[in-house]
Amino acid sequence: CQGRTQQHVLTLVAFSQGEKLWDALKISSYVFSAGLLMFTALVNSVSWFMQNITLGNFWQTTWLEFYDYMEGDEWTIFLLGAALVPTLAFWGFNGILLVADITGKPTFITRYRIQLGKNDPVDSKKLRKAIYTVLGNQFFISFPMLVPMFYIMKWWDNTFSKELPTFQWFLVELSIFTVVEEILFYYTHRLVHHPVLYKHIHKKHHEWTAPIGLVSIYAHPIEHIVSNTLPVMTGPMIMGSHIVSIAAWFSIALVTTSISHCGYHLPLLPSPEFHDFHHLKFNQCYGVLGVLDFLHGTDKVFRQTKAFERHKVLLGLTPLSESIPDTPTKAE
Repeated sequence: CQGRTQQHVLTLVAFSQGEKLWDALKISSYVFSAGLLMFTALVNSVSWFMQNITLGNFWQTTWLEFYDYMEGDEWTIFLLGAALVPTLAFWGFNGILLVADITGKPTFITRYRIQLGKNDPVDSKKLRKAIYTVLGNQFFISFPMLVPMFYIMKWWDNTFSKELPTFQWFLVELSIFTVVEEILFYYTHRLVHHPVLYKHIHKKHHEWTAPIGLVSIYAHPIEHIVSNTLPVMTGPMIMGSHIVSIAAWFSIALVTTSISHCGYHLPLLPSPEFHDFHHLKFNQCYGVLGVLDFLHGTDKVFRQTKAFERHKVLLGLTPLSESIPDTPTKAE
């Protein structure tokens, strides 16, 4: 009789798990289908806008004028596109955030702080250390890594083409770059969380349990090569992308990772709750998009928190820390 009872229980459990799996598949199918339709509509709309509203050949003409002005000097063009433009985007965006971190103003930014009471204001000694490290990583690691990349791109014989890629093709490339970065970053990030490597390499990055935008590339040199730079560079090298696409992608990647680390959940920007939670808990949310975290179950704790409820684009002006506050503790 006991054996039948156990078998009955196992059958019920298996049936329940089967139902959950089927429900998950149905939800995933619905989300994927809806997302695909929305993405297709967006691509078609934006493509039409780019081709018809922006005077057609404006970007092509501008590129040709710039190319002629530089007299076709490919190395200089590559440095300007792959180094200067992304660096200006990084420091321009983080410069605004640093004003808020240091002065606590404007309140339009600081009222959206995720970890309340942290970096208010930011510790000046830690900040100086972070700035020196970031500059060192950029000038002595990121920029030198562009040298072999330049010769790989020349081998493709497309990077400095006088004909710009179409906007539709750039969107395709952008999708591929994002997937490549997600895969490489997730697994290299988990690798440096291994106890042997964490103590000697990744612990530096996690000195900031409440990160700021600048901390996005505050890392040990080895980590900066393997986990920060290569995942972003690999996509364009695989695709043999145009220098304009590379400049846009590098700038997007640097600003996006700065948003993920900035510590503020600002209106209309991508949610930084996912990676901010990683800095808070260390063993959750290793990826960029969260897809591999879901597949590997490394976001289970995150999904049970208020931070997960706040993990969305803020469309209003009320901070999500107010509209979705943390559950009060018993002591409170």
